[in-house]
Amino acid sequence: MDFRAFIIAISATCLPAFRSASYTAVFQQSGIQGRVYQVSGNRMPSPRHSTASPADSSRGLNTPSSSPPQPEGPGVKAVICIFALTNDSQITRQGTSPYCEAVHTRLIRQANTDEKGNFTILLPPGTYSVFTKKGDLFYATRRDEKNNIAPVEVLPGKITRVDCSVESDHAAVY
Repeated sequence: MDFRAFIIAISATCLPAFRSASYTAVFQQSGIQGRVYQVSGNRMPSPRHSTASPADSSRGLNTPSSSPPQPEGPGVKAVICIFALTNDSQITRQGTSPYCEAVHTRLIRQANTDEKGNFTILLPPGTYSVFTKKGDLFYATRRDEKNNIAPVEVLPGKITRVDCSVESDHAAVY
């Protein structure tokens, strides 16, 4: 057996063992990445988020945009809390406010954003709930059809985009 055949034979037998989950995890990271932005002022829908043609608008037709509007407002420094998938029945609300005093599922990871609200958090594949934290309170506004709070699915080897809003001290108007 010549040297080249020897290398090919060794590669065929050793490399599959080398490609274990821990080996590929180094090269195939998964998690979430996004931005926390502040919501304030008039949040009523406007024609600028429409793909309707001027002719459609004149007839009263308003076709929603096929892509969701990008987060508006200044990015803010915040704390992001990743919990196991959390249902609305698994939190303790602060009165009738959108804030939660307690989340009764497992905290998976917590991280700070940068000064502009940007964050990247590495996570194993799974489905999680994403909250922002203000003092001792948690905040999330999105729900799915099963009342799971701010659900985010992380796929193997993929970074999922997540944008989180926080209310300012000045009430937003809807």
